[in-house]
Amino acid sequence: MRVDISVLPALAAAFMLAFARIGAMVMLMPGFGETNIPTRIKLSIALMLTLIILPLHRAAYHVDMTSLMPMLVLMMQEIIVGIILGATARITLAALSTAGAVIAQQLGLGFVTAVDPTQGQQGALLGNFLTLLGLTLLFATDMHHLVIAALADSYRIFAPGELIPSGDIAALATRAFSSAFRIGIQLSSPFIVFGLVFNVGLGLLARMMPQMQVYFVGVPLSIFLGFLILVGVLAAMMGTFLDYFGSVMHQLSP
Repeated sequence: MRVDISVLPALAAAFMLAFARIGAMVMLMPGFGETNIPTRIKLSIALMLTLIILPLHRAAYHVDMTSLMPMLVLMMQEIIVGIILGATARITLAALSTAGAVIAQQLGLGFVTAVDPTQGQQGALLGNFLTLLGLTLLFATDMHHLVIAALADSYRIFAPGELIPSGDIAALATRAFSSAFRIGIQLSSPFIVFGLVFNVGLGLLARMMPQMQVYFVGVPLSIFLGFLILVGVLAAMMGTFLDYFGSVMHQLSP
């Protein structure tokens, strides 16, 4: 009995190309690509996804084993596609960070900062809370499966070896950033209205009672009323964010 091993180099090359796309996406994927997640775990997840997805799209890779330069160009294209997919999913979390920063500013808590575990940098405490809550809900509702589905469908949108449509990518990035900022402002809109009304009321009170220490009365009251509003609208805010995340992922996996 003879075993034909001539297909092994092409199969290994296809595996490395698929791993480049999937690994780049996992490094930026919400929940898996955080800075506090060990690199070995990220690589293990990328390896597992590659073993699952590669048999479905093995025919999409046409590898030329006679030259190294086409292989390197194809690998760079795969890494760029993975970065596009991961960054698009990552940008959706910026909506919660924006909403948290605006809410903290309206409640007088803009100076309260802590390290954001999803970004590895300082951020508003309310923004960190909303981001972690959003990540928890993404996994609790299995919304992270949409990211994997978008990865599988990316072989139809970004076929290996074809020229990357830079115009469509630029439009996608612009739409993703603008949508994240818009959703962030929409999520914080009740607090913007509250801050406007509350500060106008404090201004009128200061004019009518100049001897009153408005600041020492207004700041605790603003924080207390703001947290009451947050408790009342938190469920609606997270529901809006989940709908927004799902719409973004459905754009990547039509």
